[in-house]
Amino acid sequence: MQRKVTKAIFPVAGLGTRFLPATKSVPKEIMTLVDRPLIQYAIDEARAAGIKEFIFVTSRGKGALEDYFDHAPQLETELEKKGKTELLNVLQDTNMESGAVAYVRQHKAKGLGHAVWCARRLIGDEPVAVLLPDDVIDADTPCLQQMVEAYEETGGNVVAAMEVPDEKTSAYGILDVASDMGNMVSVKGMVEKPAPGTSPSNLAVIGRYILTPQVLENLNDMETGAGGEIQLTDAIAKEISASDNVYGFRFRGQRFDCGSKAGFLQATVAFGLARPDLRDELGLYLQELMASRQAAQ
Repeated sequence: MQRKVTKAIFPVAGLGTRFLPATKSVPKEIMTLVDRPLIQYAIDEARAAGIKEFIFVTSRGKGALEDYFDHAPQLETELEKKGKTELLNVLQDTNMESGAVAYVRQHKAKGLGHAVWCARRLIGDEPVAVLLPDDVIDADTPCLQQMVEAYEETGGNVVAAMEVPDEKTSAYGILDVASDMGNMVSVKGMVEKPAPGTSPSNLAVIGRYILTPQVLENLNDMETGAGGEIQLTDAIAKEISASDNVYGFRFRGQRFDCGSKAGFLQATVAFGLARPDLRDELGLYLQELMASRQAAQ
């Protein structure tokens, strides 16, 4: 029987330079998608998958991110006095209990693999999930929950994967597939950002992982890969040759790359249209906008 996945790492040390000047004072992870910070979507997904311990790999200037998960007694009291029960419930759902959250500093930006390695002492000999908040996934069953259910069948390491156009494979870690079983594929290799025309498939790894403790051990080697950084995909690839226990999981849902401005805007529109309190007004505006653009052409 597989050990349950109860710990998750959230690498949030990045500077968010693509969103300057906003990220000069606001951590990218608490920029709001409709009315919830990006990090809240990742936290809710992790909770739905049974995660109990949340480990944030941070850096200087992320104090607002830490404060976000703290209780706000004055605000809660005011909402209670005014009878705003619904807003109070929303606010309290963002609170994290004492001891459930840990923060680890990544002092130098050495890549995703290094960020995960920074949390190794808090993981020990347990499996761990890794969630990248930039990847927001809209799914009926949360993506990590889907992956945990698959992991309970396969064990080993499970990475979320999706098909991407051939011309975009050089922007991702790409799986070299040994056997395709539908939702799951067994993996015989991983290549980080392959040069155009050299990609072994168009099945790309996106920001959800379930990892064995051995992957964190592999990161101890501190080997640099693509971009001169310590790549998580390289540490996972070592497990393929050593243990043959790496699987790609085709999740059910739509992924938005909220690390890019275009992806963030697309997610804002999609999540706004999914909200009963916003869809009519927003949908009408979009229809009028498109009609005026077509009339102007």
